[in-house]
Amino acid sequence: MTSIDVQDLTKEYGTRRAVDHLSFSVLPGRVTGFLGPNGAGKSTTMRLVLGLDRPTSGTATIGGRAYAALEEPLRKVGALLDAGAAHGSRTARNHLRALAATNRIPERRVDEVLEETGLAPVARRRVKTYSLGMRQRLGIAAALLGDPPVVLLDEPSNGLDPEGIIWIRELLRRLAREGRTVLVSSHLMNETASFADQLVVLGRGRLLADMPMREFIDARVQPRVRVRGTDSRALGNLLAEHGIEAAEGEEGRWTALDARPEDIGRLTAAAGLTVLELAAEEGTLEQAYLDLTATETEFAAAPVQPQEA
Repeated sequence: MTSIDVQDLTKEYGTRRAVDHLSFSVLPGRVTGFLGPNGAGKSTTMRLVLGLDRPTSGTATIGGRAYAALEEPLRKVGALLDAGAAHGSRTARNHLRALAATNRIPERRVDEVLEETGLAPVARRRVKTYSLGMRQRLGIAAALLGDPPVVLLDEPSNGLDPEGIIWIRELLRRLAREGRTVLVSSHLMNETASFADQLVVLGRGRLLADMPMREFIDARVQPRVRVRGTDSRALGNLLAEHGIEAAEGEEGRWTALDARPEDIGRLTAAAGLTVLELAAEEGTLEQAYLDLTATETEFAAAPVQPQEA
């Protein structure tokens, strides 16, 4: 089993501790979202996993071995940390050919990943003419070049258009279905919620959470039910009589806290009330994430104050 294992990992830059005794594992067959505020240590951790920095203490291994000990590493690990890493004067195809040659990867794989990432029509253009989204696709093509069992991507949706965002979402899911180990760092909560199975959340270099995404949300966001009927006052009284905390909104719509739709449905049916709307309001990843990291944000803008007329 090819997993990423981080054990008691610490990285200090002078007096600043970027990663603080961090331990977690990323397992095959699922997409793990890697979340945290700016300065939380996500990029530093990924660099430590890839051997680009040396830890102050602790270990980061891939399949039980340090990245530096891997032979032909592109065949074992594919990574995208910087979309601007390719030399601007090279064509995309020549950039990938050079990577393939140094790792004994068949040249046919170059054309395969160019096709897979949608770059085949522009493969002979120089990279400096590429948009940010095209450079991002090229970085993903390089990560996939060796058909690796482990893939690490830092902000892969950055610069992509809507079609590209849908494409990367489907790609990540496919890689996981194929049994690969996939770690994806992102600041886009709604997008992460669309592809992640597991979450690892950092704050100030420390581990804040490591659990399935749905469990993470349910543990931090109180479930709600939205209900509206023909008699708003009677509906409110019914909820209060049964000890259900609820707040009235517009058009006589009530939001009941810590309740289930089926329970409210039974209550209204027994009371003979006509219900026009009844729906669960599931918590979102963004709500749960902001709740967890509210005190962990190192760089935060001051709230905007309303201007007086």
